[in-house]
Amino acid sequence: MAEVEETRADLAAMRAEYGAGHSGPRDPGSRQVVHDSELDENSVAGGWEPLLRQWMEQATVAGVAEPNAMVLATLDSAGQAPRPVTRTVLCKGLSPEGVVFYTNYDSAKGEQLEASPYASATFLWTHLARQVHLRGRVERVAAAVTETYWRSRPRESQLGAWASAQSRPIGSRDDLDRQLMRTTARFAGAAEIPVPPHWGGYLLRPGEVEFWQGRRGRLHNRIVLRIAGQGMTVLRLQP
Repeated sequence: MAEVEETRADLAAMRAEYGAGHSGPRDPGSRQVVHDSELDENSVAGGWEPLLRQWMEQATVAGVAEPNAMVLATLDSAGQAPRPVTRTVLCKGLSPEGVVFYTNYDSAKGEQLEASPYASATFLWTHLARQVHLRGRVERVAAAVTETYWRSRPRESQLGAWASAQSRPIGSRDDLDRQLMRTTARFAGAAEIPVPPHWGGYLLRPGEVEFWQGRRGRLHNRIVLRIAGQGMTVLRLQP
């Protein structure tokens, strides 16, 4: 029991001090994150996409591993009431229309999006003390868009997409490796591997985008854009 209490105490003490120019005392083991510019309403004057792209590029320069990773939340309506389900995917397209990711259409998230085509996505760059949340409707991208991205994937990744019945149970790792061996043999003579009929891209069209920037004393900056048609409302939220 004492060991459990000690772990809880450690968790309670974990915190980072955010904000530029902070030179005051910090808790032992805490981490300070510094920003060059202040997030405010003017930061999104040109819309949400330019700032998200800028933050993602800055995360890349800062050496963040997979700066295009985002936590995707969908709704599982298999039970009596919808339940949220989250997992991490990679953003593979960004435009004023929204963010694009790819997956197996027959996977758990594919089935959930088929039943309820709405999702949220969160980008988190801890070392930069920045987050971006997007919420909106999801739709499949055109087959030509999927084809273009598929051609950019390594052959090994293409084989994996054919070999894996994503989200379905399997007996062992050996069984999965055997499926890959059979798939590799199947396409051994193919110069190009075709796109699986059950695989492709989704576009999340945000109706709301929130930018978060960590600040001192937990008085963080939160700027949200609410999008309706061609109109856009910008609000500052209290942290």
